[in-house]
Amino acid sequence: MKYVITGRNIEVTEGLKSAIYEKIGKLEKYFNPDTEAVVTLSVEKERQKIEVTIPVKGNIIRAEQISSDMYVSIDLVEEIIERQLKKYKNKITDKKHAGESFTAEFMDKDYDEDDSVKIVRTKRFAVKPMDAEEACIQMELLGHNFFVFRNADTDEVNVVYKRKGNTYGLIEPEF
Repeated sequence: MKYVITGRNIEVTEGLKSAIYEKIGKLEKYFNPDTEAVVTLSVEKERQKIEVTIPVKGNIIRAEQISSDMYVSIDLVEEIIERQLKKYKNKITDKKHAGESFTAEFMDKDYDEDDSVKIVRTKRFAVKPMDAEEACIQMELLGHNFFVFRNADTDEVNVVYKRKGNTYGLIEPEF
């Protein structure tokens, strides 16, 4: 695997790099050598955060972990990604979409699909035109962590979502 390691509010030391190569390197058995792993380390107050993003054809494998110790975060994020790969292997490699990103050994091995995604409820609602701020208020009133709406300015379907720290995000899909 190829690594792109960056730090925000933290100097990426050789010790951190070697911990990343050692722990995230355990994932190399699943990926081809030219697969790129984007690793971002950040520190905010007492929170040591690592984000790992691995783009594969048609999908993005991503995990983040926060703890009080960066080395603990690195350990935990590797376990999360490995669990995701095993859990969703058949879905992310379906119809050979992302097959060339993974090793033959990973592709040939079967993993349990007990935790498959099951849609248990479908909702229909009118998508009325509003601005993003009004959509955030509506989302809060409903007690949801996201809200789909038609942007009154662009007439496009958008999504607002609640982020950590009581901030909001806006998704403007491109079709």
